[in-house]
Amino acid sequence: MEHILSTLQERKKPVARLAKNSKLFKTIISSIQDKKGENIVVLDLRKIDEAVADFFVLCDGRSNTQVKAIADNIDETVKKECDDSPYHIEHGDKWTLVDYVNVVVHVFQHDMREFYSLESLWADAERTEY
Repeated sequence: MEHILSTLQERKKPVARLAKNSKLFKTIISSIQDKKGENIVVLDLRKIDEAVADFFVLCDGRSNTQVKAIADNIDETVKKECDDSPYHIEHGDKWTLVDYVNVVVHVFQHDMREFYSLESLWADAERTEY
């Protein structure tokens, strides 16, 4: 957890803002859905000054294999359809982070998502479920 947080804090949030209707954003959501990611939630952090990104996208995978498949599909599909690569990917069995600077995707196994409870840490953010 500390390594993930320090990685996010080390990079600079870009000046340009991203919208939920952007191609990158839509591609990430559809990539998760393609691999049957569950409980997809988007936290809109744009109005929170301390936020390290404009959006957090959170989802669940049922196993280590599905967490990896979801993260890999996001990376591959965004490269193919948006010609964009992540700034950083932090691979883990129960939590993988895919960082596009403006959008940070958290792919969890359910128990890890409950344990870290990012939704409650960023409770001031607007929440959208997919």
